[in-house]
Amino acid sequence: MKNFLFLGSLIFGLVVAGLITLNGMLIALALPLVIYLGMAVFLEPGKPELSVARSLSRESIVQGRVADMQVVLTNQGHQVQEVLVEDILPAGIKVVNGETKILTPILPGKSLEFHYSIEGRRGIYDFGPIRVTVSDPLGFSAQNSTLMAAERLIIFPEYQKLRPLKIQPPRTRDYPGPIQSRQGGAGVDFYGVREYQVGDPIRWINWKVSARHSGSLYTNQFEKERIADVGIIVDARRQTDVQVGDDSLFEHSVFAAASLADAFLNAGNRVGLLVYGRGMERTFPGYGKVQRERILQSLAYARTGTNFALESLELLPTRFFPSRSQIVMISPLSADDYNVLVRLRASGYELILVSPDAVRFEMRKYEPGRVVEMARRLATVERTLLIRRLQRVGVQVVDWDVATSLDQAVSTALAQQMRIHHVIGVVR
Repeated sequence: MKNFLFLGSLIFGLVVAGLITLNGMLIALALPLVIYLGMAVFLEPGKPELSVARSLSRESIVQGRVADMQVVLTNQGHQVQEVLVEDILPAGIKVVNGETKILTPILPGKSLEFHYSIEGRRGIYDFGPIRVTVSDPLGFSAQNSTLMAAERLIIFPEYQKLRPLKIQPPRTRDYPGPIQSRQGGAGVDFYGVREYQVGDPIRWINWKVSARHSGSLYTNQFEKERIADVGIIVDARRQTDVQVGDDSLFEHSVFAAASLADAFLNAGNRVGLLVYGRGMERTFPGYGKVQRERILQSLAYARTGTNFALESLELLPTRFFPSRSQIVMISPLSADDYNVLVRLRASGYELILVSPDAVRFEMRKYEPGRVVEMARRLATVERTLLIRRLQRVGVQVVDWDVATSLDQAVSTALAQQMRIHHVIGVVR
């Protein structure tokens, strides 16, 4: 409309000026503009009848992988000489291949499509409207509109495949699994010897012991192997997070939570999740691939936050997890949380603390120097003393430098502390 008014005013001005001055050159200059304006009016596109559809190659992907998007525009009306289609991407999504817009004519009843590949950081992304601009071939007039084609992409956090983890919670469930239950029965590891009972397999008879007891037979007992309840707690309090450039210590906590959940579910255990920070976001315990997807979806949405009522771990809803089960807490470790962790241990839970090392992580943003080195040593000593205090009360601590492999850190720490606990009698 603005172009039409401007061009019409210009033609009118040239004609009037030519008539007043009796200058035919001015009127001649207006003729091409009149022709141009006439062609623009003649070719002006009518109201377009377009429909659009999006389709993702996958509804969910793991961070670092790529999803393909297809956009299809269909012309349900008259011929459109020129249409510009622009897909509006949500913040946090970037294109790695292809284009998100296309300029082309489209015939009646025909469709055009274009493809592009995207990736992004973990999260849940909703794709909204698509912008469509229809114009005449001369570019004189344009009609802008937006067409809705809702689509959602869930980007799960990246995780690492861990080696099988050895845990020994005080209570196990009545289903076969990889965890020693401290009860005699069918299993692999030797548990003890008892008198023969009708129905015992002959291959279990301990002939050496039976030979020492005339008239009696004795059979071997093996330790039952069962599955366990595992609760994973992610510390999402903003005051425990550390930012270094675009990197966040909380992202490493999410990575650890996803990796551990995958390992425990692969072993057949029942796993639940609690994200504690701006609120208490819970994923109720479950088994298998469906539960893995539920947990990954919760972690995709997890964010740090400030909630003055939840600044301390005092309000941890421990009843969310079955009594005497295995709890794995992922937290950078604050001295203020010591009493809460000890209370969890005293309540009968077997507790593993996976603690991303905030000291080493934060040192990356400082230039080396005498003052920085002194501060690092003091913070490291304080952290080491706190870890040793927790280990003395039976908490298994994985002191994890996020620059190293999580698998190596967890496997080494748990194996060493399991041996120590057996020696000092902490493991019941």
